[in-house]
Amino acid sequence: MDDAKASLVKRIFEKAQFVRSLGIELIAFGDGWCETRVAVTPTLEQQHGFVHAGVLMTLADHTCGAAAATTVAEGQDVITVENKVSFLRPAVGAVAFCRGEVLRAGKRLIFTEGEVTIERDGERLIVAKASSTLAVIS
Repeated sequence: MDDAKASLVKRIFEKAQFVRSLGIELIAFGDGWCETRVAVTPTLEQQHGFVHAGVLMTLADHTCGAAAATTVAEGQDVITVENKVSFLRPAVGAVAFCRGEVLRAGKRLIFTEGEVTIERDGERLIVAKASSTLAVIS
């Protein structure tokens, strides 16, 4: 991956104040993929003690966006135009992870999928699957 794309991915996380306020961290990325995590704190939980759906959706959205950004030309960026998240089980655990992957990168639209897992009792369980369409912008 060239330096311009790596710089763009890092900037996507550095400049997103809302994402930073949730504690979402960039773990790793490469051509067509990105991995992130967030430490689960009580402020990220909903009324039943599960990680809030909005946190999981934001984690998936931003991770998929960064994966998409690895495929655009220098001087371009991406912005989400559509998201779908299916929540498969309650998210209870110490750390939530997401891996986003590009399935198809066109000239104007990029389609990605994300998988959100939670670390619990020494294993990772899938808690959500996401799909995201992003537009390429200048």
